[in-house]
Amino acid sequence: MNFKIDKLAALVISSGLLLTACGGDSGDDSISAVSTNIPNYSYQVDVVNLTYAQPMSPVAVVLHDEGQLWTVGESASMALENLAESGDGAMIMDLDVVSVSAAGEGMLMPGMNQQITITTSALLPQKISLATMLVNTNDAFAGVNGLMIADLDVGESISLVSGSYDAGTEANSETAASIPGPAGGGEGYNAIRDDVDFVAMHPGVVTMDDGLMASALTFDHRFDNPTLRVTITRTE
Repeated sequence: MNFKIDKLAALVISSGLLLTACGGDSGDDSISAVSTNIPNYSYQVDVVNLTYAQPMSPVAVVLHDEGQLWTVGESASMALENLAESGDGAMIMDLDVVSVSAAGEGMLMPGMNQQITITTSALLPQKISLATMLVNTNDAFAGVNGLMIADLDVGESISLVSGSYDAGTEANSETAASIPGPAGGGEGYNAIRDDVDFVAMHPGVVTMDDGLMASALTFDHRFDNPTLRVTITRTE
């Protein structure tokens, strides 16, 4: 086989095809392409809402090879701000570093267990991240941030719990007008940043029961860490 065919073979194999040379003594360097099985890398993500009365937005799950969704002490991205204030994870799933994304089906209610499957046929993914909003808050979220999964074999699992973070993009007023969840029914994302403008661990909510008279929240809406349990299992 001459150099031109060798080069073509390398290009086609990299795209998931196997080239075989035909001919032999006749000097015929024709080739044929045979499909190969491109491996899938599939993961089952089990998420459990550990709170008493904090529904969580549909969980956004992404595979990526670099980067993180947030850094404590640094300003939240617009994508994270949107999720933390409105519960909409579309911008998270559309980030440039994301190779594959998936989302939970509907709200993750208190005590609820939900399974999300995410699959890629690209190279072995290096990291997995996920995020969800605690919707009876101004801008609280929970999740997993850039967890390494490249060494996870088929059948192996990683289990962990997540605390809650404050995106730092909206003041924790707890007013009905500013909370998108069922406790308030107010607005979601607001482009104005009127808080500290850096991500931090969330201190929890105050509520009207503890003297914040303008709050739409009650004692039931309080939460402590951890708020989310996550198990990631490689299934393929």
